Amino acid sequence: MKRSILLLLSLVMATFFGLAACGSKEEGGDNGGGKTKGVTLTIGSWRTEDKAGYEKIIKAFNEKYPDIHVEFKPTKNTEYDTILNTNLKAGSGPDIIQLRPYAPGMALAKSGYLEPLDDVDGLAQFPKMILEAATGEDGKVYGVPLSINTAQIFYNKDIFKKYHLSEPKTWDDLIAIAKTLKKNGVVPFAFGTKDGWLLSLSHSIIGPAFYGKDFPDQIAKGDVDFTDPKFVDSLKAMKAITPYFPDKYTGLGEVDDRTLFASGQAAMYVEGSFDIEPVRQLNPNLDLGFFPMPSASGGEPTITTWVDSSYGINAHSKHKKEAKKFIEFLTTKAFGKLFTDTFKRPSAIPGIASEDPLVAALSKTADQDAVPYFILTTFNSGNPTTKATLESNLQAMYLGKMQPEDVAKSLQESAKTWFAPFKK
Repeated sequence: MKRSILLLLSLVMATFFGLAACGSKEEGGDNGGGKTKGVTLTIGSWRTEDKAGYEKIIKAFNEKYPDIHVEFKPTKNTEYDTILNTNLKAGSGPDIIQLRPYAPGMALAKSGYLEPLDDVDGLAQFPKMILEAATGEDGKVYGVPLSINTAQIFYNKDIFKKYHLSEPKTWDDLIAIAKTLKKNGVVPFAFGTKDGWLLSLSHSIIGPAFYGKDFPDQIAKGDVDFTDPKFVDSLKAMKAITPYFPDKYTGLGEVDDRTLFASGQAAMYVEGSFDIEPVRQLNPNLDLGFFPMPSASGGEPTITTWVDSSYGINAHSKHKKEAKKFIEFLTTKAFGKLFTDTFKRPSAIPGIASEDPLVAALSKTADQDAVPYFILTTFNSGNPTTKATLESNLQAMYLGKMQPEDVAKSLQESAKTWFAPFKK
């Protein structure tokens, strides 16, 4: 009897300690046979193409914080905003959020979904102009800026050499190049109109050839508006280059454009610097060049720039202390260098130089010929936003449903509903 009781007690104790061990593993995990105190942070992003790169970044972070496990969980670009907002409204979402720059990202702060970051170590090094992309209406900073993007026309150097083409110095030069390429059976521009955001970006590249460097500042003050003849001319130019697009371009999106360019079927690519590495991944042997947008009226060439995104902390996160440590890591020179080297993009952290010749040249050109992506930095408000209105209207223009003058008028009507300088 006594023996049976002892056996029963042994089984109960074995079961208890077995369950306890399982509980420890579920809570903290087992690292070499020992209990850990780590937590897991999730990063939300729209950059699905950056997943491999973030493995390097997380590894570098874990060299200092081995018990903070970080998972980069990107969502498809076109679905990111909807999924993120749905989760935030439900009190969930990723611990660390990649924020759209300027108004859309700060709308999340206004709704109470983000933690203010003014006390984050390293934030003071960023110029005010860069921090504006992640500064809310209350004057508080809600995100650590990630990169300075440029937008320009990339080109295939081998194709240009084959047909004895040089980088254009004027708008007429650019059109002459397009005609030569088309005559020889090469698609001049890898350009599709399916993705609306890519159209506003493309206009920010092409538009300055017609409205010049001063226009963004003038319209921000209300001295000119969207019906200005120079702005209308920029929309007409967007339509005028249609003959140099691929067949069935209205059904092509960014991935299609990238593939056409990387495969050598198209000679030029109207795109942002954020796509350098994805293009190279498709074709590591591509000899990639770029040129700033030449003026149509004898003015200076331009290259479009803006702060691309920032990272903020979810106000609902259960691990804000650990998330803040990762956010502080994003302000370090070590991160800035790793980011630039990994993604071939200019870091927002001052003083970070790129060893990649193309990226270094882009940064140098941006220092000389920059013009802001003003439809994003200044006109990304309203319901729908004026930026979104431009995108949908350009799609309608390419479908033959609107004329450039109609697009300009519609933009002005949109901006007048919310933009203070137009209400004077």
